[in-house]
Amino acid sequence: MKQLVILLLGVLLTACGNQNTTMDMSGMQMSGNMEAMPTHAHSDDAIAHFSVAMDRYMPGEEATITILIQDKWNKPIDRFDVMHEKLMHLIVVSKDLSYFDHLHPEHVGQGQFTVKTKFPASGYYQLIADFTPQGSGETVQTHWVTIKGKEPKQAALQPDASLTKEVGGKEVTLAFDHLMAGMGLDMIFTIKDARTKQPITDLQPYLGSLGHVVAISADAKEYVHVHPNEQQGSGPTAPFTIIFPKSGVYKIWGQFQRQNEVFIVPFTIKVP
Repeated sequence: MKQLVILLLGVLLTACGNQNTTMDMSGMQMSGNMEAMPTHAHSDDAIAHFSVAMDRYMPGEEATITILIQDKWNKPIDRFDVMHEKLMHLIVVSKDLSYFDHLHPEHVGQGQFTVKTKFPASGYYQLIADFTPQGSGETVQTHWVTIKGKEPKQAALQPDASLTKEVGGKEVTLAFDHLMAGMGLDMIFTIKDARTKQPITDLQPYLGSLGHVVAISADAKEYVHVHPNEQQGSGPTAPFTIIFPKSGVYKIWGQFQRQNEVFIVPFTIKVP
């Protein structure tokens, strides 16, 4: 089993409140050898430097991801606040956004987190670590990794013609009060039984709330993570407030839990 090591230097403060965390990743450049290229995430507070030492992985091969978090004096940060029942949330997405996973690395001490995963296909993947050092704001830091092999042909991300999807016997509809970049929008998921069309009212808390939403722009430069307005609801609706930082095409993943199983429903929209 090979090991992927990510070194996160500095504390990048990107907190936008508990309900909506956004990050502009436009300063991050990709190359044909991503793991060898240091990238920088810019904010008014700090610069996060990423460096990776790794062997290239094959698709489907188990990998251990280790994340080391240090301050600007290169000292490990070892105290973190719990955020939605976890010390760290790690989002993994492929470059074309066809693949999505939400992992929770284990804190093993001395500023290190670790988690095992498998990358399903060759190509580029973005790792997005979301955590809160004690006494600081919510922090989001990212890095690209390369999985060897021939990268699958990628199609341009296209907005969905319909915002109703069926996932695991559930019919999920996404609606907005309006769509516009740079302002708060009401975003509502409505969940029904796909066969009977009856409202589903037995959703369970997932990581301490009714659900979670991650949105990423088609160019992978914008990341938004939001939590529901109603923490204790059980359906059939799940209301959120979201801000899309820039116009463009975004892919949205809604995550909910029912009957002890987490289900994910994806939507692609165009934000004017």
